[in-house]
Amino acid sequence: MDVSDILTSQASKHKSILVEKDIPPDIDPSFLTVTDTNAIDNESYVHERETYLQANARDGIQLLIAALFSLPTLSSPEGPLAQLPAPTTQLPRAKPLPKPKPVTKWEKFARAKGIHSQRRDRKVWDEESQTWVARWGWRGKNKTEESQWLHEVPANADTDYDPSKEARAARRAQIAKNERQRTQNLARSQQGQAVRAPIDREQELERTLATTRASTASMGKFDRMLEGEKKPRGVKRKFEPIERSVEAEKSASLALLKKLGNGHRSSKKAEQDPSGESIGDGNILNVRKAVRFASHGQGAVALAHKSGTGRNSRQKRKGKQ
Repeated sequence: MDVSDILTSQASKHKSILVEKDIPPDIDPSFLTVTDTNAIDNESYVHERETYLQANARDGIQLLIAALFSLPTLSSPEGPLAQLPAPTTQLPRAKPLPKPKPVTKWEKFARAKGIHSQRRDRKVWDEESQTWVARWGWRGKNKTEESQWLHEVPANADTDYDPSKEARAARRAQIAKNERQRTQNLARSQQGQAVRAPIDREQELERTLATTRASTASMGKFDRMLEGEKKPRGVKRKFEPIERSVEAEKSASLALLKKLGNGHRSSKKAEQDPSGESIGDGNILNVRKAVRFASHGQGAVALAHKSGTGRNSRQKRKGKQ
């Protein structure tokens, strides 16, 4: 009986586990990925797209499964488990790497002294209740002295001494101290690892002290000097040199005339006369300011009436004639 046809038909149904590619695909068992860089057959892709894609997917899965079965295994209650190697594919990060946490003042001291701190548990054993209770927080172990019914009172205590209140004040003082240290560590980490030099800190204190002294009504003239405090230095006046170039003297004179013409209105908008030209831009004399000064602030109309050159004064003169 010839069974060659039957074997051939069965072999055609089951493909071989060996996959041959022109360029060996890149297999990364750690990420369970297969990267095939071979060129796409355009004719097969256009005419039989689904069949072509399924064939490529089947080849990639076959290579990945063969790579997984070649890895060392580890026995477990669920069955053998493959020990995945370290990844070889470099994946891009969505965010940058986190910066290392800055070292606190206590951690620096512990490293210098060789102290190894151990993290304390959140719960402790209570001998009275024979249960585990929280170390801090609600019904915490640190509040035992505040809620106990019997307290030991010192011999030199005052008559209004309250042990519960004293224990509560001590606990809150410790909380405030921890918060202050946390804030200092945060400020130190924001400034960077390098701590400012004592000289810079001393100069900053001197500037702050000088500013505070000048804020009094006497501008610090009658303030009492502290022990070891240096006398504050005043601002020295700067004078222009007597001899200078002609160009420098000319520019200084022109700047002075411009200030006089503008009426010291450097920060304000330049006033404009009815014709629309700004006063002081090209004229040395500020006419409006001169009229205001001559009329004692009453304006050009009052000055014209006073001098008798106005329209009404001319009509009165014609009537008298």
